[in-house]
Amino acid sequence: MSVTLPVAHSAFEPVRAVPVPSLGLEVAEYRHRATGAVHYHLAADNAENVFLVALRTMPMDSTGVAHILEHTALCGSRKYPVRDPFFLMIRRSLNTFMNAFTSSDWTAYPFASQNRKDFDNLLSVYLDAVFFAQLDPLDFAQEGIRVEFESPTDPDSPLVYKGVVFNEMKGAMSTSQSVLWETLNKHLFPTTTYHYNSGGDPEHIPDLRYEDLLSFYKEHYHPSNAVFMTFGDIPAVELQEKIHEQALKEFTALPEKIRGRDEKRYHAPMRVEEAYALDEEGTSAKTHIVMGWLLGQTANLRERFEAELLSGILLENSASPLRHYLETTELAQSPSSLCGVDDSGRELSFMCGIEGSEPERAAAFEEGVLAVLREVAEHGVPNEDVEAVLHQLELSQREIGGDSYPYGLQLILNGLGAVLHDGDPLSLWDINAVLAELRVAIGDPNFVKELVQRWLLDNQHRVRVTLRPEPALSERR
Repeated sequence: MSVTLPVAHSAFEPVRAVPVPSLGLEVAEYRHRATGAVHYHLAADNAENVFLVALRTMPMDSTGVAHILEHTALCGSRKYPVRDPFFLMIRRSLNTFMNAFTSSDWTAYPFASQNRKDFDNLLSVYLDAVFFAQLDPLDFAQEGIRVEFESPTDPDSPLVYKGVVFNEMKGAMSTSQSVLWETLNKHLFPTTTYHYNSGGDPEHIPDLRYEDLLSFYKEHYHPSNAVFMTFGDIPAVELQEKIHEQALKEFTALPEKIRGRDEKRYHAPMRVEEAYALDEEGTSAKTHIVMGWLLGQTANLRERFEAELLSGILLENSASPLRHYLETTELAQSPSSLCGVDDSGRELSFMCGIEGSEPERAAAFEEGVLAVLREVAEHGVPNEDVEAVLHQLELSQREIGGDSYPYGLQLILNGLGAVLHDGDPLSLWDINAVLAELRVAIGDPNFVKELVQRWLLDNQHRVRVTLRPEPALSERR
């Protein structure tokens, strides 16, 4: 079968062009010849053009270096050496969206605008901020971490830590749910970047040095590690000319690209108990107990949909077998907020749990969950329930709109993870083939039984976390 090659700027090598009629667009893929940077363009008859540049950022500590770098990169660049050009543009621009995100293993800088001149101006600011950031030491001190007197005018007052990200993460990590999420991931991912708090742990942020920030920037904020994604009616060749001339032409390829890797698998389930700080009296019925499993590849659409389907069958509503157990067990007050599939990283995870419990009930809870799963693996669930969940899954995948993000940005973000995790984003934009496979698969009465057996009961990479309250912990810290 012949592959249509799209029109490209001379600095870019065209790879393929694929129409996606269901979304009314054509997806074109390119590679920058000198650096290897990837460009996906979603050509559409839409005047709201979107740009996003994403970089694989995979810290191997909890100092928050990627998060602090995201902040600091926006504090002035080579072409725009003024304080906070990003925020000046927000006030003056006609943009429909401007922001920056730090995920667990990538950082992205997206914007959208319906005005061509405004789009060009924003593109210039974004390219310069990402690839030619000033990274002034004072900006690092402001955005990241610094030491100052508790009372700025009194040099005899105690020294305290300050910083935008430091203060932000102190607030973020003050809830038991946040601690529970980080604790579960720490043990579910013992050797990869997900083991660490990418936003930054307030206990570890002070360990970050300015030199560490510069080193991380040099390694990660490079075109060889970049993915460009664009949407709208501006031709790809025009966008590529600006991207090349304003940024990429000054770089050569890195000898090695940054890549994620799969987690090493446990040979037996792990059970851990940790504490969270409780600044109130009484610890009764304030323990969280959660179980988590590591599943398949997020970029593999079949595995992702299977995980979502299984989660819906088990947890969709009060009549679902696992949800019913979580809501009715006398071991706790309510189901945990950490229930369902997480598809934000390279590999999928599934979790379920309870809150308002006691530490000594953890073993009984685990056995109760496994009993429910064994029941489903043996007897299955009514086929009409499976069909209803698949229908809901299809609707959720097709529904784009009604969000705070522009339509084009939602499409881009849907496919971004696949690109960054060595998959094909096209499958996430054109989902018909996999949905058709699943419709056939659920006709087999053993399909759900085998899913539960394979993904959960036979899966030895399982973690049980018991998170108990400890009133003195906050004071000790």
